[in-house]
Amino acid sequence: MTEIFEEYVAFGNKMLRKGYTTGTCAAAAAQAAACLLVTGEKPAQVEVELPQGRHITLPLARCEYTAEGAMAAVTKDGGDDPDITSGLNICAEVRLTEGGEITITGGSGVGKVTLAGLKVPVGQAAINPTPRAMITQNLRRVLPAGQGATVVISVPGGTEIAKRTFNPRLGIVGGISILGSTGIVNPMSEEALKQSLKVELSVLLHRLPEDMPIIFAFGNYGLDFLASCGIAAENVLKISNYLGFMLDTAREMNVKRLLLCGHLGKLVKVSGSIFHTHSHVADARLEILTAYAALAGGDAQLLRRIYAAKTTSAAAAEIDAAGLAGVYRMVTENAARRSETYTYNEITVGAMLFGDANRLLYMEEKARQMLTEIKQKSRKADDL
Repeated sequence: MTEIFEEYVAFGNKMLRKGYTTGTCAAAAAQAAACLLVTGEKPAQVEVELPQGRHITLPLARCEYTAEGAMAAVTKDGGDDPDITSGLNICAEVRLTEGGEITITGGSGVGKVTLAGLKVPVGQAAINPTPRAMITQNLRRVLPAGQGATVVISVPGGTEIAKRTFNPRLGIVGGISILGSTGIVNPMSEEALKQSLKVELSVLLHRLPEDMPIIFAFGNYGLDFLASCGIAAENVLKISNYLGFMLDTAREMNVKRLLLCGHLGKLVKVSGSIFHTHSHVADARLEILTAYAALAGGDAQLLRRIYAAKTTSAAAAEIDAAGLAGVYRMVTENAARRSETYTYNEITVGAMLFGDANRLLYMEEKARQMLTEIKQKSRKADDL
């Protein structure tokens, strides 16, 4: 039998265990249920393919026939990450159908989207696009060619747990969300992660061409956006929520120029001098956007709609409809200026702002110059 997934990351003198996302659990459970229907055998574990093509093996909590198909469950394990969903069983009931199509819906314990501005349309189960793709991909690995299936994802206890998450604030009702962009949960012990980022910055500075600006992105969305701009992930430091700490670290390491790339939901906080961007620490996104919209000439009704929006994506839709592109300029320029002030003006900071679907919202001139320079120096380094 293949070894069950177990990986660790070293942070200082600690070893922290990685986990796997609710999306990975759902994909593994769906594949196991389909395997039972196709082969007649109940697997004790299942090998699941992750978005990057890697395979990991997970244990099954349950696998059994139902009245119309089969059901399997995988227990969510977030590793050493403080994940409120750890311990929940992520269940998938699969029924075989004709026609080759795979449909995925949510059952008990999986939330339903009620407000616009999220990655899932209003009215659908809160199962994000990447987990949906993982479920489909892993079913195709075991289903005969041309075989269709319906999949219902459910989470016993998910309705109660969801009340302790941000889902109610986002308009997701009735359960948790099925999430995960990579399939793996990396431990987020704050101090350990900060020290790891410090080491990563040191390594990056030693590897990059001399005098080349460094790039900070907050997470995977930033990496994806920069990739669309022609910047390789290996030239970017993913800083999570710890911009203030990393600006201090960059100043200590004598960094002189920095390109800050952020989604609207992150960079708007920085523009308001919030340098730890986790929502548990501070969250004034809509208040800041409302103020900028007022400065840009928005009327009172527009300001009320922005202020009442549940997400920055919904607020951006209002800003776009009103033609107030100046809001994005203010977000970007203020984020750069306040980052420079944070470093006592020892680091020149350029900022670029993007929205959903990798849409560039604004790039200030310093950022444009840095981006051009980074591309040129990266090409020269590749040619050596």
